[in-house]
This record gives sequence, C-alpha cells and structure tokens, in this order.
Amino acid sequence: MKIDDYSQQIYTEQDLVDVIMRGDLLPTTHTFLTDSNIDLQPIKWLVDDLPKIKQYQTPSLSLDEFDRQNQQEWLMPDDYKNLDIVAHVLDLCSGEAEVQRAGEELLIYAARDMLDLLRYLTYLVDTMRANAVIWGVGRGSSVASFVLYKIGVHKINSLYYDLDIREFLR
Repeated sequence: MKIDDYSQQIYTEQDLVDVIMRGDLLPTTHTFLTDSNIDLQPIKWLVDDLPKIKQYQTPSLSLDEFDRQNQQEWLMPDDYKNLDIVAHVLDLCSGEAEVQRAGEELLIYAARDMLDLLRYLTYLVDTMRANAVIWGVGRGSSVASFVLYKIGVHKINSLYYDLDIREFLR
C-alpha cells in the first residue's frame, strides 16, 4: 500500500489480497486501487461487507481545497457542527489569564480555518468521556495548546508551564 500526498491509501491487487487474507478491515473512504480491472466479486465471501473501492486518480483539487472538502464530511451531530466553539472554550476558562491565552490561541485557530477541527475534537472528547474511554495525558507539541487542554484533548496546562502555542501551530 502507498499513501499519496492527500493521505489516500492506494492498493495494488496483491496489497488488497494480503489485507483480506490477514482479516484486516479496509477503510471505506480514501481507499483506491491502482488497477480498475480487478474483479472483487470472487472474493466477496472472504469479507462480510466489502467496501466499494474505486480506481485511483490524482485529485484535481489543491491540498487546501481537498482538506476543506473533507472537513465538510466529518461525522458528528449537528449540535457540535453548530457549536459556537469560541464561546464554548472561553466559558471553560476561569480567570483573566486563561481567557487571554485562550483568546489568543482561538484567533490563531480561526486564522488557519481550524475551528471545525476544534468542534470535532470537542465531540470526540465528549464521546470518549461518555463511553469511559481512556486516552493519554498528552503527547508531542499539542500540549503547547491551552485550547486543547481546556476542551480535554490532553491534561497538560500549557499556561501553567508557560508553553508557547507556536510550538504546536507553526
């Protein structure tokens, strides 16, 4: 399997057979075959729900357009899609220093058109909490984001440790 610049998985016929024989699941989106002549029907009995896999074609969109288009397809409830994420994050803050730091970061997220990402992360964290899923305390440069700390993505208070948001959002 290869991954293109758009993070799409491209399988050869042999790759596909290997995945199926291992019993792995194929993702249903952004998965393509290099050869459109492969007939999957004879092996359909090997998998319960064989996804529809298309022949690979290089996307005609720029990476930014491709990302923007895919962000419209995120599966989350309308309550989260319509969430005023700025107000939500600021409501989680206590004290002027927290509001100031969160405000500065939110401006950076907005300038990079990443507010939908914050909405999705809020949904993801809420869903994990509701289902008692355990996740790590924080990892890598993401711990420099106070906003991610406030919505619960990680447990490192970057304001307390004076971590610079530019370490995460370069």
